[in-house]
Amino acid sequence: MSLNKDLIALDKQYLIHPVTHPKDFDHLPPKIIVKGKGMYIWDIDGKEYLDGFAGLWCVAVGHNHPKIIKAVHEQMQKLCYFTSFHGHSTPPSIELAVKVASLINPAYNLTRTWFTCGGSETNETNLKMVRLYWQLQGKTEKSKIISRRFSYHGMGLSTTAATGIFPFHWNIEPLAQGFLHVAAPYCYQCEFDKSYPGCDFECIQDLEDTIVSEGADTIAAFIAEPIIGSGGVIVPPDEYFPKIREICDKYDILLILDEVITGFGRTGRMFAHEHWGGIRADMLSFAKGISSAHIPLGACVMNAKIYDTIGQLQDERLPIMHGFTYMNHPVACAAGLANIQVIEEEGLVAKSAENGKYLLDGLKTLTKYRSVGDVRGLGLLAAIELVVDKEKRTPILPENSAPHCLAEECWERGLYIRSSSMETVCIAPALIIEKKEIDRIIETLDAVIPVMEKKLMP
Repeated sequence: MSLNKDLIALDKQYLIHPVTHPKDFDHLPPKIIVKGKGMYIWDIDGKEYLDGFAGLWCVAVGHNHPKIIKAVHEQMQKLCYFTSFHGHSTPPSIELAVKVASLINPAYNLTRTWFTCGGSETNETNLKMVRLYWQLQGKTEKSKIISRRFSYHGMGLSTTAATGIFPFHWNIEPLAQGFLHVAAPYCYQCEFDKSYPGCDFECIQDLEDTIVSEGADTIAAFIAEPIIGSGGVIVPPDEYFPKIREICDKYDILLILDEVITGFGRTGRMFAHEHWGGIRADMLSFAKGISSAHIPLGACVMNAKIYDTIGQLQDERLPIMHGFTYMNHPVACAAGLANIQVIEEEGLVAKSAENGKYLLDGLKTLTKYRSVGDVRGLGLLAAIELVVDKEKRTPILPENSAPHCLAEECWERGLYIRSSSMETVCIAPALIIEKKEIDRIIETLDAVIPVMEKKLMP
């Protein structure tokens, strides 16, 4: 048996793959990747693929960037790890906290950060701190978290409860209590059967109605992705987040913006909350692009007022009873510092804005196909929603078969994109992508959409 076949057999026998059905490998073998460089990855057979999804939305500066590798190597030669519990620290974690704060509008006072291993840990941390903040002030009933349908916030029990993609909830109940879901600004599939522009922003009113119905004194926070990612790349109308901020202020509710996917240049701004005139968050959640996935890293950023309030009211005999072993990890923080330096030095935020428009313009040419219902995105974050009937906007059956088919056909042609459970294929390449590579993505999709339609559409 060849080494390749050995690894495939061992993978199937021993390894568990996230968001993968165990029976999937009855039909297709695991895709084993052995090398990455820039925009490209190579599989175990030596075949090259253009990575049109940055791994999992996250490899912002491209695979195996030499400056990040060098920074990680140098830090590991000095100190691979020491705990940050009980007041210990390391230079990279301090420097990265300072750097992150410097990237955010100083008027927002978002200056306190602790670093995690990824988005789920980050959102779990922010959700816990929200409740701690209110309870220390004696507002013990102010504990409920509101999120939106189609949102994704992580895989812990609390972050799963916050997630509004409900198949993630199935068969693992009971979930954490105190989580509510309201409408998303999903204009293409509006649950109120309205059209934008011209609607009355019923999705925004749904949030306010829920707050009033539950009682504002029971709502701790509203958590939202600036652009819903895994739920189908749902870009809100320009008016949406300014109105959301007004509602949160009106009812004294904290606003957590989950920028795990959208942060660090992905949308053509350093952070997506810089769009729409700038949206002030009380907490921010980062991961993915903060280290371009070279080392697992996330960041929980909070307004200094929240941190100071906790510090003033927490019993001095009791520390903040939260932390993960690898919080503020020096090697991960060194990777994060180098990654941000690359983003700045190579002008990748501006490049994302420019090439994002080029990508979206190219994707819109695919609306000539009867299955392409909607094309949407911002910066280098885009999606195609597939339908069987453009007028009714109904999905191709069986559910999720169309995006899965497209993704597999692209893979066979040397392009990696993601099939989403929300009847979309998502495109989110590294920010270093060139126009010729965007052309290749469009050309490949142009070739495979008719193949999918022939297989699945009557």
